[in-house]
Amino acid sequence: MSALWVAQLLVGIPVLAAVVTLALRRTPALAALVATGASLLSVVVAVVGMAVAPVRGENLVLLRQPLRVGAIEMPFELWSGPATAAVAAVVGLVAAAVLVFTRWYLADDDRLAQFAATVSLFTAAMMLVVHARDLVLTLVGWEVMGWCSYLLIGHWSRKESARRAAYKAFLVTRVADIGFVLGVVGLSAGAGSTGLDRVVAFWSHTGGGCVDTVTQTAACVAPPEPWLRSLLLSLLVIGVLGKSAQFPFQDWLPDAMEGPTPASALIHAATMVAAGTVVLAQLFEVLVLADGARWLLGLSTAATMVGAAVLALGQSDLKRLLAWSTVSQVAIMLSALATATAEIGPDPALFHLWSHAIFKSLLFLTIGWLSVVAGSTLARALRGSVAVHQLARVAWLFGLLALAGAPFVVGGLSKEHVISTAYEGAIGAGGPGVIVLAALLVTVVLTAAYATRAWLVVTASVPETESAHDHARMPSAPVLAALALLTVLSVVGGLVLLTGLFDIHGTSLWWMVLTVLLIVIGGGITWLARGNEDPRDSFVRTPRQRALADGGLGFDTAYRRGVAEPVLGLARVVAFLDREVVDGYVRGAAASAGIAGWLTERGHRREAASGGVALVALGLLVAAGTAVLAWR
Repeated sequence: MSALWVAQLLVGIPVLAAVVTLALRRTPALAALVATGASLLSVVVAVVGMAVAPVRGENLVLLRQPLRVGAIEMPFELWSGPATAAVAAVVGLVAAAVLVFTRWYLADDDRLAQFAATVSLFTAAMMLVVHARDLVLTLVGWEVMGWCSYLLIGHWSRKESARRAAYKAFLVTRVADIGFVLGVVGLSAGAGSTGLDRVVAFWSHTGGGCVDTVTQTAACVAPPEPWLRSLLLSLLVIGVLGKSAQFPFQDWLPDAMEGPTPASALIHAATMVAAGTVVLAQLFEVLVLADGARWLLGLSTAATMVGAAVLALGQSDLKRLLAWSTVSQVAIMLSALATATAEIGPDPALFHLWSHAIFKSLLFLTIGWLSVVAGSTLARALRGSVAVHQLARVAWLFGLLALAGAPFVVGGLSKEHVISTAYEGAIGAGGPGVIVLAALLVTVVLTAAYATRAWLVVTASVPETESAHDHARMPSAPVLAALALLTVLSVVGGLVLLTGLFDIHGTSLWWMVLTVLLIVIGGGITWLARGNEDPRDSFVRTPRQRALADGGLGFDTAYRRGVAEPVLGLARVVAFLDREVVDGYVRGAAASAGIAGWLTERGHRREAASGGVALVALGLLVAAGTAVLAWR
């Protein structure tokens, strides 16, 4: 099987699974089984794709002749390359683990089939973004993911909070997508093609040669204006910041916790929020030349990774803690793209995407299990919950170690490469490298602190009278197997570097020593503050501080007062003007016509003879008077 066929199958299998699963919605158990089977098949295909991945990328042309719309050529190409194969494999793996978990977690849900079908379609959309070599295909996958996230977050639509979270996620990401669409249109119009190869070749052209890198033919063209390149990439970055929940769009992702835990695992680990990293990695040769876009990306990610880590430390709900950790971790992977030099390339960011997908899906699925045990995801309810099973304890431990960036586990390896990338950017000319590097080091301390807190909470001893663990519903054997596999990969997943799929440069031993020291500081501070209760209480002391932390520092209120209320107020003003002014003219014209008609009718009524005689007499008098005056 060639790598190109693998790309087609990885997009096609989940699409077919979504259609079949939805058709079987009257038999939810069978529908979920079909979706799960298709996802496992996709994992097998993805593993084959890693084995046959070409050393250099290959394009798959879906049409014999490119489609033309005016002056724009649309080749509709898919792409297969080494890093692409690795990312596709981890996306397929996480989707399969989520569907396996879903069959147990939502076994009694009356809309299980619809949920499973949406997960399959979501997976297909992400696979399309990963393999797309055409900006139209990228945009299709991008928008389908936005729609699917709305459906998954609002799956429990009988709850008002779930409906509101779904609306919020959809609206916030759609507003940011305005920039993404404008960026795609501008890049395609400039290159005269939506094909990614031509777009990259045109917008990365600096006037230093006369060879078309796509066709290898002599083609001297004027280099694009640097300001225009930065503007279009900045618009694209705005769309990425929205989908990836980066500042100032960060507040929608924690609210998305209103969706079922499997949906959270999928959105946070391997799709949606990670899609922007894939898109910018595909356009890296252009991004590295767009200083304005790199500064925008770097400043946003630096602020986001620190702020989200602080908020994670103060959450009263551990599921929201993981949500804020996702916001912070995605900022870390995007920061690698903002600071990487042309020689380093985008692979450090993609490697962190790979590792984050593994350990974050493990953490979300584990907390889903623990929430069934405790009946809640609140920290006070989850105290001591890992005592339910040894696998829960081990999975939670290694997931948190990978999150904190401990040495040699998958998260530690990928974070070290991001820090090294930021350092190279910091000592290079220009770019936000210094700011990003400082933010990364602060984030290492904060991440270790909230990861330690998450461990202390679930391992805390509780009185026997408070424990309901003996009566907890145990996961099925496939769920335990999926969690065990993700746990193992969280430990040894970094061995993927030995395959050469990611083009990663070496890291410095000194940076590793420094980050270990920072991890010890962060974890040690939380350990010393643990006391007898949740360590959060040592950092967030007053009820007001707790409310601010749980409310994301009031950004939701700021959205309502700064955006929603003014827009609604403007809408009311427009409605008033339309109703009272514009419609007033129409109603006035109608009233005038009605009055004129009424007068005319009164003047021509047959029964009003006396009135007619009076009018005739008056007319005769006027005529006589006129004649007398004329005679004189």
